[in-house]
Amino acid sequence: MVGSDPTRGADDVDLTPRTNVDGTAAAGPRPRQWLPIIVLALVFVAGGVIVTQFLRSAVDYYCNVDEVGVRDGCDADRRIRLQGTVDEGSIVQDRGVTSFSISFNGSSMPVVYDGEPGGIFKECIPVVVHGVIEQGALQGDRVEVKHSDEYVAVNDERVADATDLGCNPPGSDA
Repeated sequence: MVGSDPTRGADDVDLTPRTNVDGTAAAGPRPRQWLPIIVLALVFVAGGVIVTQFLRSAVDYYCNVDEVGVRDGCDADRRIRLQGTVDEGSIVQDRGVTSFSISFNGSSMPVVYDGEPGGIFKECIPVVVHGVIEQGALQGDRVEVKHSDEYVAVNDERVADATDLGCNPPGSDA
């Protein structure tokens, strides 16, 4: 028996509006608002794209010239940071473009840099050039002449090797 009304059957449904304690009609469930959900989803997607792009650009491998195409991460088709010593007599500046070659452990790589490296850039010093290899030459967009303290602390053996493989100073017997 449903309720206390003997005339109602078991299949009857009470369709009278519900009321609050104060006698006002109770509101039904609110319709779902899709706009905030869509905006939130777009924010998550945009954040994912930004993080992905940041991580992709942050993965520039430090490689020595002799490791290009040999060591994992030092592939010629990706962005790298290439370490080597500026070859003696290789620096040529023409119309705002600086071309030079760097060597490490018997291997050499030509570098084309749009601009002048500045600072203490010169022949026979170790450098790290950021860029991509195109047509057999590193197209550099940044040249680090003085290694950061963090790089030296982590890679002190590599810096020492690059310094040892530098050009012979004037007046040496070599």
